[in-house]
Amino acid sequence: MLPADQETDAPHLRHAMAEALVSDGALTDPGWRAAVERVPRHRFVPGFYLPADELDRQGLTVWEPVTPGLDYGRWLAAAYSDVTLITQFDGDEPDWSTPVRRHGGSPTSSSTLPSLAVQMWADADVAEGHTVLEIGTGTGYSTALACERLDPADVTSIEIDPRRLEQAAGALFACGYTPTLAVADGLYGYWPEAKFDRIVAACSFRAVPPALLGQTRPGGKILLTLSGWLYGYARVLLTVKGDGTAEGKLLGGTVSFMSARTHEAPVFGNPAHWAAGVSGAAARMARHHPKRITAATEEAFHLRFLAQCAVPDAQMTTVGDIVHLVDVVTGSAATLTPAGDRWEVREDGPVRLWERIEDVLCLYDEAGRPGPETFTLHVYDGGQHVRHPQLPALPLRRP
Repeated sequence: MLPADQETDAPHLRHAMAEALVSDGALTDPGWRAAVERVPRHRFVPGFYLPADELDRQGLTVWEPVTPGLDYGRWLAAAYSDVTLITQFDGDEPDWSTPVRRHGGSPTSSSTLPSLAVQMWADADVAEGHTVLEIGTGTGYSTALACERLDPADVTSIEIDPRRLEQAAGALFACGYTPTLAVADGLYGYWPEAKFDRIVAACSFRAVPPALLGQTRPGGKILLTLSGWLYGYARVLLTVKGDGTAEGKLLGGTVSFMSARTHEAPVFGNPAHWAAGVSGAAARMARHHPKRITAATEEAFHLRFLAQCAVPDAQMTTVGDIVHLVDVVTGSAATLTPAGDRWEVREDGPVRLWERIEDVLCLYDEAGRPGPETFTLHVYDGGQHVRHPQLPALPLRRP
């Protein structure tokens, strides 16, 4: 039995959150609104981390644990706020009975902000009678929303982390939701319950996993986020055809998800070591500023994905004023160094990383800077390509 204050406070906060989402235009479907008002999100987040207001001395984010025992009011208010709640770093499961502050770290599991959780189901055109596969159970909150809208017997959710799934399963079953749950790698979907009318991924992939096409009924849809080692993102809603191919438009916005663990970027070592190999290369002036793909704008968000298609194995990091591009697959590297109001480029290795990115940026500008909604992803036996009427096809790195 929940304490009386939670029983009293949570329904009011759920209603207020739903009202705010409606007011913001993030919740337009009455069915999904009803789901938001019914699902007790606090049951799925017994503890989580929120960022402190200031960085530590090393410039790292300080993550503060939030639990009902530490600060009941802050915990419950955050649970019913439209924010993502980080529940795990670096694959390490926290002990919420004695949580500690963290400095830095890579988030590996979270409770997605409610507006995005609902948006994913709505964008996938999920409706009553559909059988769905959710990839990335996480805390189970999004799964619960689906169970409220659909028959739970039609909902399958898989999670690669058994500890995460165990906690999610406990919360789901305690709330009376009975979807099919399994520990599985989303790269391979879940054949025992196939075929599905809809597949929705709450993680990102470097390319569309072929198994997902085989597990979707003809005419069914797959909603997933494409990403890569440059951390460029694009969402796509694919429709699967009877011949096993699929195509669909890229969606607008700046939505990002954590990478599927089997698609995470490899560590590349010390940037200074890579820079040393580039130092003897001939220098030239860059045609484009690196902020074209790093600025906090929707266009830069879109361009980073297109650039990533051109150099799918590249990674980017900035040390001081120097931007480093590193490709652990081919051994290629590049550095961009400020030179007044321009940038000096040095490149080494079989792939001219920044030159390839510049070529894409030039073509993009010549085409009139088209938005993501004008691009289509085609998936077929011979590969996966992002296409636009005015641009050359951009291949995706096959998983």
